[in-house]
Amino acid sequence: MPTHTMKAVRLHEHGGPEVLRYDEVPMPEPGPGEVLLRVHAVGVNPPDWYLRDGLSNLPPETRPAFDLPVTPGTDVSGVVEAVAADVEGFAMGDEVFGLLRFPGFDGRAYAEHVAAPASDLAHKPAGIDHVHAAGAPMSLLTAWQFLIDLGHDHPSPFQAARHRPVALGPDTTVLVNGAAGGVGHFALQLAKWKGAHVTAVASGGHEAFLRELGADEFIDYTRRRPEEAVSGVDLVLDAVGGPHSSRFLRTLKRGGALFPVFFGDYDDEETARLGVTVSGTQVRSNGAQLAEVGRLLDAGTIRVAIDSTFPLADARAAHERAARGHIRGKIVLTAVE
Repeated sequence: MPTHTMKAVRLHEHGGPEVLRYDEVPMPEPGPGEVLLRVHAVGVNPPDWYLRDGLSNLPPETRPAFDLPVTPGTDVSGVVEAVAADVEGFAMGDEVFGLLRFPGFDGRAYAEHVAAPASDLAHKPAGIDHVHAAGAPMSLLTAWQFLIDLGHDHPSPFQAARHRPVALGPDTTVLVNGAAGGVGHFALQLAKWKGAHVTAVASGGHEAFLRELGADEFIDYTRRRPEEAVSGVDLVLDAVGGPHSSRFLRTLKRGGALFPVFFGDYDDEETARLGVTVSGTQVRSNGAQLAEVGRLLDAGTIRVAIDSTFPLADARAAHERAARGHIRGKIVLTAVE
C-alpha cells in the first residue's frame, strides 16, 4: 500500500533555527493545474528565514498572510509522481525544478513530497543533478528578472514604476555587490554572458571563486570601500541592499542605474541630482523563464555554486549555516539520499 504520510519540516512558532521541526504530515494531493513531486533537493533562501522569524523585516503592509504550522521552502528539484488531469507538458517520471508559488509563503518545499503548480516548473537540465538544480530557481530567476527580462506585468510592492532591465553588452560596466552569494554569483555570470565588464564586490576569500566565474575586477570590501574605488559604472546590482546601499549611487555615471535586490533607503533628491535611477522588482515564479535559463545551465554557461548541503531532517543546521554568513553560492537540503 502507498504511504499516505510523509516527513516535512514545519514551524509551529516563530524564532531561530531551533523552531524548525521534522514532522510526520499528510501527503499532499495535486489540485487542478498541479503535479505531485517526489522532492530530491530543496534550495534554502532568505524568505525561508524571514518566514521563520515571522516576517519581522518586511513592512507590515507587504507581509503575505499564512497560518501556523507552516512548511517553508520554495525552491525544489524532484521527480513527477502524479499529474492532474488538466496538466500538459509533464508526465510521470519527469525530472523537474521550480520556484513554487512565489511571492507567497505557501511553497511548502521542505518536504518529501510537494504539490507544485505546473506553470512554476521546467524540466530539469539533464547536465546538472538535483542538488544543483534546487539551488537555481529563486536566485537565478531574481538575477534574470532584474537584469535580463522581467517577464511579468505585476506591480512591485516596493515601487510605483515598472522595473526595466538595462541593456547589457560589451560596452556596459556592471558592479555586483554581494557577488559570492546566491543572487550575486548568478548576476555576475548573466552579465558576463551578455558581454559586460563586471566588477565583483565580496570579501577577500571569494576572489578566486569569482574570477573563475568571470569577474573582470574584484574589490574586497573588507579592505577598501567600493564607492571610493570605482566610478563611471553603468549598472550596480546590489544583492545585499539595506540601509547602506545608497553609497553605491556615487559609483554610477549619469544615466546609470542601481538595482537593489533587497529594499534600501534612497533619497529621491540625491538620485535626481546624480541623474541616476534606482529600480527593483520582486521575483516571481515563472516556469517558462526557468526553461530558458535551464538551457544555459545545461550548456554550462551558467554554473550553480553549492556552499553546503544538509539532509532535510537537519534543516536547522542549514539555517544556522545561513546565519553565519559569507555564503558561497547556495545552501541546499537533500530529501533523497
